[in-house]
Amino acid sequence: MATIAEQLTGVRARIEAACRAAGRSPDEVALLAVSKTFDASAVLDAARAGQRAFGENYIQEAVDKMAAVHALVPDLAREFAWHCIGPIQSNKTRLVAEHFAWAHTVDRLKIAQRLSDQRPAHLPPLNICIQVNVDGGVNKSGASPDDALDLVRAVLQLPRLALRGLMAIPEPAPDFAAQLAMHQRARALFDAIAASGAAGLAQWDTLSLGMTGDLEAAVAAGSTLVRVGSGIFGARSYGPQADRALSQKL
Repeated sequence: MATIAEQLTGVRARIEAACRAAGRSPDEVALLAVSKTFDASAVLDAARAGQRAFGENYIQEAVDKMAAVHALVPDLAREFAWHCIGPIQSNKTRLVAEHFAWAHTVDRLKIAQRLSDQRPAHLPPLNICIQVNVDGGVNKSGASPDDALDLVRAVLQLPRLALRGLMAIPEPAPDFAAQLAMHQRARALFDAIAASGAAGLAQWDTLSLGMTGDLEAAVAAGSTLVRVGSGIFGARSYGPQADRALSQKL
């Protein structure tokens, strides 16, 4: 069985190969290790292999894990960037605002406003991606592409947030061409917003697309950050209390 370090090496090689195929530099694509349901020891194994950015879906689980990691390796833990990539309910915004560096799943102004209001003054602004439902899946979270620009303009007015880009999780597609077509919709929307002239888009630099099964297509479409979980940590074992309905498969 491959170790986490070995699997990380393999995923990085996939990203590099995808970048070469797309005529891009590997430096243009960051890797987010999705550590949801895995414990602090798994995070530390990845960190020892050079990984510093970690994504979490379950907010309370993530906060507990951050504390465990910090207790074990406080100096190393200060180098980590924790990304919230799961649904954010109103009663969890304070935890996100206080503990995370990024939130990828903002899809309505109410959540953005609460994150801004609750971001501690001693921390830098919270990096935000707007989640968009690019394929119109009825069970998917995300703002409608038609509403995305209005949401962007509203979020740009919030003082404790740094709006960085878009995030999308299209429905699984059967092949590379179909995956690419879905990711290209997100890229087209990302580019349209960049060209909109909305004031305050100086940091509009992040297109969060692609997971273990479709990262090559995402890179080809222009993703700047891929979210890989099982490809690094292995298959997940969900506990009996895990809310699978809120889980987004990564």
